[in-house]
Amino acid sequence: MDMGQTKTIAQIQSEGYDALISALGPDDAIRFIRIFDPGHGDYTKERKKYLKKKSVRQIGKEILAMQDNL
Repeated sequence: MDMGQTKTIAQIQSEGYDALISALGPDDAIRFIRIFDPGHGDYTKERKKYLKKKSVRQIGKEILAMQDNL
């Protein structure tokens, strides 16, 4: 890429990931990224919306049923 040309955010992100993977390896690069990635959204609101008043047992049964369908 020409030094006078500005890189896009996507290009910078891609090159950054490549550099991390090259320096740390895939597993440690992922662990490093997780340190700085706060995620997005409001977990509490989303949890209440999607889980409603389900018990842990019910959620577990649903997960197992989904796994059976894979």
